[in-house]
Amino acid sequence: MSRREASDLACRLGQNAETVCRHYLSNGRRQGNYWLVGDARNTPGRSMFVRLRETRKGRAGKWLDAATGENGDLLDVIREVCGLTGFDDIAEEARRFLGLPHVEQFKLAPRGDKARSGSTEAARRLWAMSQPIAGTIAEAYLRQRRIAVARDLANLRFHPHCYYRPEDHGPTQTWPAMIAAVTDLAGAVTGAQRTWLSPDGSGKAPIGTQRKAMGDLLGHAVRFGRPSEIMAVGEGIETMLSLKSALPHMPMAAALSAAHLAAILFPPSVRRLYIACDKDPAGDGAREQLMRRANQAGIEAVALTPTLGDFNDDLVAFGIVALRAHVRVQLMPEDVARFMSLAA
Repeated sequence: MSRREASDLACRLGQNAETVCRHYLSNGRRQGNYWLVGDARNTPGRSMFVRLRETRKGRAGKWLDAATGENGDLLDVIREVCGLTGFDDIAEEARRFLGLPHVEQFKLAPRGDKARSGSTEAARRLWAMSQPIAGTIAEAYLRQRRIAVARDLANLRFHPHCYYRPEDHGPTQTWPAMIAAVTDLAGAVTGAQRTWLSPDGSGKAPIGTQRKAMGDLLGHAVRFGRPSEIMAVGEGIETMLSLKSALPHMPMAAALSAAHLAAILFPPSVRRLYIACDKDPAGDGAREQLMRRANQAGIEAVALTPTLGDFNDDLVAFGIVALRAHVRVQLMPEDVARFMSLAA
């Protein structure tokens, strides 16, 4: 693991510091802007402080053990908790947690080789050139859509000058864009979706086609959270992030279109699949086809239906409290107890 890669992984872990602490330092608890635990090996106690937000005192993810004077970042926590010694093993565990692809899956072609437009390689290059969304126009856009920007967003990035080629073959333009990584079940990047944005983040860019996907999409998805026995799938990124605002601890995936939703591949761990439906004929057809495939695979399929066109329409129109109440009555009773109590 190079110094640059270590710095990048530490930064990404820091951007998700509370989620990292809840997973690896489960014997601790949050107090204000810090996570308190006994030490970097997850011993119960209060002598170690992990900073959860960047402040004037330092970056998120940095920690200090007041009892011993030891300090470090969240890569050090992963090393201690998992008992790892090699840098490559630590990096691999960090990538796994963040949902990033393995190094060998993410190798790019030599810079002298031009990636074919719209290919998986072009998607990977665009993803590699993008930056985390924190503090960017992409984050402002999501907040404008009333989406909570808090956790499990490692598969979203931002590009300040993303090329846009008009359908009428006009001159190429550049606009800021939210970049979403499409991944397979192993976490390898197979494609990307670009959502071009207005320069102030108040909405999408005033162009003919405001979003385009590239690469290998069939069966794959933009994933938020690691798959478990219960998860939710749907079409659009904003739709699924709206639902995730109501159910932040439920893993979710956006297939990007009705056709791709109908063909999405099931993670081996899934036993119950919630299907977030858009209220249109294409969404109805995708739901029926996906429910049929899920049932054939021995997976319980449950439809989640919005009041308006999709769940982001509901979130913008009615707010998060009303959205949670609407979703609550559609969940299985055991999932209400599991996910709604955590979201409260």
